[in-house]
Formats: sequence, C-alpha cells, structure tokens
Amino acid sequence: MQGHGLLTRHPASVGETYWQHLRCAWGFSLHMLIGAVACLIHGVLPFLFEHTASDRIRQLHEKMILSRAKARRDARTAELASQTSRSGPA
Repeated sequence: MQGHGLLTRHPASVGETYWQHLRCAWGFSLHMLIGAVACLIHGVLPFLFEHTASDRIRQLHEKMILSRAKARRDARTAELASQTSRSGPA
C-alpha cells in the first residue's frame, strides 16, 4: 500500500510511530499557538509576556532537537554494547 509509506516514512526517520508523531506534532502546535498569542499580546502591551515566546521556543528546541539527539546517541551506544556482547570477549 503506497499511501501508508507516505504517512510513516518521516515518523520512522525520527524514531516514532505515526501516532506518536501525530501526538508530538499536535503538542508542538499547541505550544507554538500559545507562544504566538503571547507575542501578539506582547506587541500591544509590552509589559506582558516579556519572556513567554522565547521560553516556549527554548522548550520546543530542547524537546525536538536536543532530546532527539540524545536519544540517537543512546541508541547508538546501546547498539554498540549489544554488538560487543554478541562478539564476546576479545
């Protein structure tokens, strides 16, 4: 089924199932929407939400980029450990 690959290729490339990716993407969109509204209000009333948008961006970056990089490193470490244990002592 060709269409199935369109839905799962990208999620698999970031180590997620389709449903995990959907949940994560929707969570990100909610955080971004809240940050956008805070920015709009801050533009009119600069004394409100002075750090809200930048804090949201930092949190999203942490979750999306840094956490995934750590997960990839951990997966590589686990794979190397698995290969070493299968090959036995040298």
